[in-house]
Amino acid sequence: MSLPDSVRTCFSKYATFEGRAKRSEFWWWIVFQLIVVAVPMLIGALFVALSVSPDGGSANGAMLAIGTIFYVIGGIVSLALLVPTYAVGCRRLHDRGQSGWLQLLVLVPCGNIALIVLWALEGSAVDNPYGPVPA
Repeated sequence: MSLPDSVRTCFSKYATFEGRAKRSEFWWWIVFQLIVVAVPMLIGALFVALSVSPDGGSANGAMLAIGTIFYVIGGIVSLALLVPTYAVGCRRLHDRGQSGWLQLLVLVPCGNIALIVLWALEGSAVDNPYGPVPA
């Protein structure tokens, strides 16, 4: 599955927590999410950094405002992508025959490492209780 196919699939299954997702669908979605959230955040950081005067004087208000706007845009995009990210993560775990509730491991120290490993492992090659093998 390519990046555009993955993005199209994840948006069409915006809040679908049933079924299964291939590794490529999940990881291309993560790449897309990182790009669309990181770009405005980096632009915002650049504007905020440029707003500070080198001699320690007052900050340029316009540059600071533009940087803040980009931060807010990045935050809004991040929130908008939260549900489909959890949905595709759940479907990815289903592909391994595991419950989507395992995503709660992010609440445990170092649980995110175990979760990344689970997402990276190969899915079940046969039908499982969560559905048929993804095409």
